[in-house]
Amino acid sequence: MKNNNVTLKKASDHGIEAPLALLAELSHRCPLQCPYCSNPVNLEKKSVELTLDEWKSVIDQSVEIGIHQIHLSGGEPTVRTDLEEIVEHCTKKGLYSNLITSGVLLDEGRVKRLEKLGLEHVQLSFQDTENDNADRIGGFKGGHSKKLEVAKWVRNVELPLTVNCVVHRQNIENLENFINMAMELDAERVEIAQVQYYGWALKNRAAFIPTPEQLDHATEIVEKARIDLKGKLVIDYVIPDYYAKHPKNCMGGWGRRFLNMNPKGDVLPCHAAETISHLKFDNIREKSLKWIWENSEAFNLYRGTDWMPDPCKSCDRKEIDWGGCRCQAMALTGDAKNTDPACSLSPLHTEIFDMAADEAKRPPPEFIYRKYGVRFNSPI
Repeated sequence: MKNNNVTLKKASDHGIEAPLALLAELSHRCPLQCPYCSNPVNLEKKSVELTLDEWKSVIDQSVEIGIHQIHLSGGEPTVRTDLEEIVEHCTKKGLYSNLITSGVLLDEGRVKRLEKLGLEHVQLSFQDTENDNADRIGGFKGGHSKKLEVAKWVRNVELPLTVNCVVHRQNIENLENFINMAMELDAERVEIAQVQYYGWALKNRAAFIPTPEQLDHATEIVEKARIDLKGKLVIDYVIPDYYAKHPKNCMGGWGRRFLNMNPKGDVLPCHAAETISHLKFDNIREKSLKWIWENSEAFNLYRGTDWMPDPCKSCDRKEIDWGGCRCQAMALTGDAKNTDPACSLSPLHTEIFDMAADEAKRPPPEFIYRKYGVRFNSPI
């Protein structure tokens, strides 16, 4: 396989065998309008979504290549009226299934049916702990109170629950309340994730980016809670890359551990990969999952370390963080091969930090809400 006269190694050449998990975006349809949504700004329509039989084939192929987990996401996965059949097929094939949902379209009966069909875990998103602000951020009236109900239904059928909390400058003061809410809802785990700036979130960065001082205080709260709640609640914590010293180990390395599939069947190394405009993604309707994982140019282009320029190439962390996030490098430098500016070795690191800190001091602008029918030429 060649790219610009350079022979690209395949997955097996890197010693990479099966991916651990598949993130299945069943639909981009969603009743919420979160302005930090991780979906691309150009959303796929219902008419191009994979059918039930096609998703069953994806599940079959996932098992064949050694995938152990499938994370059912969106958009909002519960818009699919065939979600039960998808979960049932996962169970039949021995796949661990996790539902990532806003919860607002669920009722108690459907939660019970999904559990009986073998669903093994639920991740439930929350925009805040206060009704009015949560509904304002999500763009959906009554959403927060419904989520609290759904959490109770999930625990009533003894499904493990993770509470997903996206934290930013407009709700960060409620961080302790998020953790307390997770405890009250009998969650096993809470994910405190600062907004990651791709797609819709990048368009709304100035509305979300916290100050360095806010972030430091939030980190202190999380570290204390981890000590106080050890053995009672697992707390995952993700900070904004712009204030980091080292880039995150994004997706465990490009094309190393995870697959993402969008609603129309394009197979991606990560959920934000479509922001790298020069990449062409193979589609499950045209090629097998096994072939794509092993041979796809989009996967092999940034696999391993051969593609890296300096300072990544000569860095002793290159097989720890794998060069950081390619999508962030693209968004902030215009070239996905460049060093992720989250890294202190990037020539842009100080500039990005200062830009974020400056934006955070200004009054937040109005949200650009996630909406269908709004087309953008660029996510930047």
